[in-house]
Amino acid sequence: MRDDERTDADVLAHLEAENVHTAAVLEPTKDLQEAIFTEIKGRVQETDLSVPTRRGSWWYYSRTIEGQQYPVHCRLAAGDETDPPDPDDPAVVDAEQVLLDQNAEAATDQTLDYFSLGVFDLSPDGGTLAWAADRNGSERHLLRFRDLSTGEDRRLPDGSFDEVPGVYYSTAWSADGGMFFYTRPDEATRPHEVWRHRLGTPATEDVLVHREDDERFFCQISETKDRQWLVLEMGSKITSEVRVGPTVDPAEPFHVLVPRRQGIEAEVEHVGGTFFLLTNDDALDFRVASTSSDERDLQAGPDPSSWVDVVPHTPGVRLEGVDVLRDHLLVEERTEATTRIRVRRLSSGEEFLLDQAEEVSAVSLGSNPDMDWPQLRHTYTSLVTPPTVIDVDLEAGTRTVRKVQPVLGGYDPEQYVSRRLWATAGDGTQVPISLVHRRDRQPGGPVLLYGYGSYEISIDPGFSISRLSLLDRGWAFAIGHIRGGGEMGRRWYLEGKLEAKANTFDDLVACGQALLDDGVAGTGDDGRPRVAIRGGSAGGLLVGAALNRAPEQWAAVVAEVPFVDALNTILDPTLPLTVIEWEEWGNPVDSPEIFDVMAAYSPYENVPEVALPPVLATGGLHDPRVGYWEPAKWVARLRDRAEGGPFLLKTELGAGHGGPSGRYDAWRDEAMVLAFLVTTVGEGTLASG
Repeated sequence: MRDDERTDADVLAHLEAENVHTAAVLEPTKDLQEAIFTEIKGRVQETDLSVPTRRGSWWYYSRTIEGQQYPVHCRLAAGDETDPPDPDDPAVVDAEQVLLDQNAEAATDQTLDYFSLGVFDLSPDGGTLAWAADRNGSERHLLRFRDLSTGEDRRLPDGSFDEVPGVYYSTAWSADGGMFFYTRPDEATRPHEVWRHRLGTPATEDVLVHREDDERFFCQISETKDRQWLVLEMGSKITSEVRVGPTVDPAEPFHVLVPRRQGIEAEVEHVGGTFFLLTNDDALDFRVASTSSDERDLQAGPDPSSWVDVVPHTPGVRLEGVDVLRDHLLVEERTEATTRIRVRRLSSGEEFLLDQAEEVSAVSLGSNPDMDWPQLRHTYTSLVTPPTVIDVDLEAGTRTVRKVQPVLGGYDPEQYVSRRLWATAGDGTQVPISLVHRRDRQPGGPVLLYGYGSYEISIDPGFSISRLSLLDRGWAFAIGHIRGGGEMGRRWYLEGKLEAKANTFDDLVACGQALLDDGVAGTGDDGRPRVAIRGGSAGGLLVGAALNRAPEQWAAVVAEVPFVDALNTILDPTLPLTVIEWEEWGNPVDSPEIFDVMAAYSPYENVPEVALPPVLATGGLHDPRVGYWEPAKWVARLRDRAEGGPFLLKTELGAGHGGPSGRYDAWRDEAMVLAFLVTTVGEGTLASG
């Protein structure tokens, strides 16, 4: 199946037959699916808009409209006001300019039901929009340039569109808006080239800026926030090289700012003649350092020994992101599975942390594109608090809530409670768990445990409208902040990768046991704990491995686009992204030790011949990250070796790694998953009835 083309009739027939089988098995849940879909839809304010963001002489925002799948991107001319306008004001609606209506663009090809916007990049003068869309989930985009004075995409002298096919995600503009930089992926979906396009010329005349031959490295092109420098980054999973060039001379060679040194990572921002570097050079949990952007210093070559600490390394406090305003450095950091934002005034060195009301919560920087804007925008959320947009006046210190995500139907956060639990792993490590349930929920009900645990990606405790359909049925929801993720700093990640990868799976099993020990979850009539597990992509590997390791501990498993054929995939360097992944999982081609480690946990190879709980797996035919054959093979192996089930497979035949692209389609997909869980595990009991 893996060797056949995605258009092969036998492959498609098999996947379609699996979809028919899954639909038949889930037919008794159709009414429940429809009820949950209606609940989700009924809680969402379908006609809604984002908080306008100031950039230059415009306010930018997006609208969603009832009945439409995708957002509409708009802007409004700005004056001297500092508060965002009310886009619901009829005068504002009449005056706004529509930049891109994704619904209209998606409708241009009626044969396709997938549309994903991969590039949305405004020129420095705000006169041209570079936009690119993927129409099948392959993550290869068609790039065009929209003249915002006419609302039409630019054309070449021969009448054809000024366009570039096969573009990846990262892009950048020259200072005058005449040149545009983009990346291209290779056959392995690795963005390995950076190209320069002159607007108004055919793509065949584009200039190759850089080709990265080391298969471990991605290329990325961007601009610093002040738009003075182009930033060319080459990065593997653990190593960075950064080159910079002035946006006013886009054809000039780039200078090396951060040299390529194995294991050293860095990202860059710039303000006031200084580059600010977020780096792990001599700093396990990263530090922020500064260096000059003077042309003479750049020509002299990189000198990491001359970098000056601005925010020094603090063990256990992982610095994760850096942004700048004209006189402020903004740092996103994490400690003890909690995010926070540090604000440092560059002129005086004074700094403070933004306030957070709840222990189990998440805060992140919002869109702050205007360097001189007096307000700092950030977002706040928790398992019970909907996403909240907040502006902080950096001079007065005042805090203004600009928007709380509406939740219709009378949602009351006081009816729900979130807290932190700790599980004890087999080696004694304390693993944090974020938990939420209704305040009137009785102990011992069903629990959905979610996890990821790879690539140092953290799963933060955020709000979900669709999750309310579980919580209001007496379920609890838990996030296992397991090793392999980044919730507890770089050490947490290192203890869940390569030879130590098994810690990730053991941690999830420990989290399941902790939910039982705490009394949050109980035991069903079949003797199984009422704990279901869910994960996607590398999180699908997680739940597949946890199912094999503790088959008696789970009531149901949801594995979305799961990386369950891990060993065979990582053994094959011809598959997309495999070589890049060797720094995450190890190289079983050359290392017998890594081969043995992966062979011991890869879900496909280790399905036990015992009774297993129901499993729902999903895939995407055009998925460039996890091949559609992985969940298909795994489900077949489950049926062949194990008892119990059912073992179900649903493949999106017109989508990729992210599943359905439209919001209504995504809600129906989520309703199917939740109905599967409620039906297989059961509902809980609330004090009210």
